[in-house]
Amino acid sequence: MNQIQGVIFDMDGLMLDTEKLLVRFWMQAAQEAGFPMTFEHVLGIRSLAAVYAKPKLQGIFGKDFNYEQIRARRRELTAEYLHTHEIEKKAGLDELLDYLHKNQYRIAVATATRREQAEEYLRKVQVYQYFDAFICGDMVTKGKPDPEIYLTSSKGLRLPPESCIALEDSPNGLLSAYRAGCHPVMVPDLSQPDEELKKYLSACVPTLADVIPLLKGDFS
Repeated sequence: MNQIQGVIFDMDGLMLDTEKLLVRFWMQAAQEAGFPMTFEHVLGIRSLAAVYAKPKLQGIFGKDFNYEQIRARRRELTAEYLHTHEIEKKAGLDELLDYLHKNQYRIAVATATRREQAEEYLRKVQVYQYFDAFICGDMVTKGKPDPEIYLTSSKGLRLPPESCIALEDSPNGLLSAYRAGCHPVMVPDLSQPDEELKKYLSACVPTLADVIPLLKGDFS
């Protein structure tokens, strides 16, 4: 993929080891409200915009599932946890960002997380300075799996989508990137790609450091 000029990163589960917290606290918040949410239920809404996640969960648990209230409780539980615990970076993040910076790639974040929170997290793990553009969940009208966030991210880098690879760990994020015309690369976190998802991938690698050999080669 020798024509790649930009790399667009998801955040949770891709750069930061926070998806495990998403699962833990979605389940706790839902169970506190009387709904038996499971690991599989949370996997289904990773990176999914609220406009899609709400009807999906209400389709499972019924109209009494108060999405906004339970999500607010999940955020509260996460904030309480991170007040006393460090945010963990995913393996290979520093190595990849250093390589991209030295080789003058343009770099963006495309995350469903709110901008204020995303910036706080990235500053805490000391990688904020690497990024040229930030496109967050509260900056788009249609979240993942709609392509808007990746189209906006590539525009923020002043590049066409086909000149960008998109690094993601979740099916909803990868589908968003594919629909935008980027080159989706999966770095699995909580789940591996199934046969259907593999159709949309340009590559699947075990860690972020393994993206570097892809950039050095040509897998287009």
